[in-house]
Amino acid sequence: MDEELTVDTLIAKLKDKDDKVRAAAWQAAGKVGAPAMKPLAALAQDGALEVSRSAVRAMWAIVRYVGRPGAEAERKATVDALLGLFRDAQQPIQLRRDMVWMLSEIIQDGEIQVDGAAQFLSDAELREDVRAALQRVPGGNSIAALKAGLEAAPEDYKPAIAASLRARGIEVPGVPDLKLKPTKQTSVKPVGR
Repeated sequence: MDEELTVDTLIAKLKDKDDKVRAAAWQAAGKVGAPAMKPLAALAQDGALEVSRSAVRAMWAIVRYVGRPGAEAERKATVDALLGLFRDAQQPIQLRRDMVWMLSEIIQDGEIQVDGAAQFLSDAELREDVRAALQRVPGGNSIAALKAGLEAAPEDYKPAIAASLRARGIEVPGVPDLKLKPTKQTSVKPVGR
């Protein structure tokens, strides 16, 4: 793209009927940064299928661009924008899941609010994505969020959170490891008994 992209030109190009124009726009979206996140999230909800996909791809392009070394201010602004959008329960569930994974790419442990993250571990629609994302973010706040989530989680989900804690090197007594539990009955007897 020859011209400098702004939020408005990015959105206009993503709405274009020509797939080549849309593709060039989302591929160049990184430099537009955090100010584009809210309009892109709105476009992802309201656009036609390919327009929505292009909007989500543009969001990913921004996440990858701001995650580069030396872009701390841009990264922080994008994290703040994504967190604000993610907390909005009016956002479609799939877009919120995408945001969880976007955040897992660029969020730093100190930016994780333990109570807020733990709350989403009880949300049946988001908990698996939040758990897996917290598992991959290094540091104490992500572990604390997993521990808090373990305390508040329904019984059927505690083994999944415990597995994430174990993957991070934390012992979790009292919660079974489902990998060690048989999945079906068998008549085979253990050897030597």
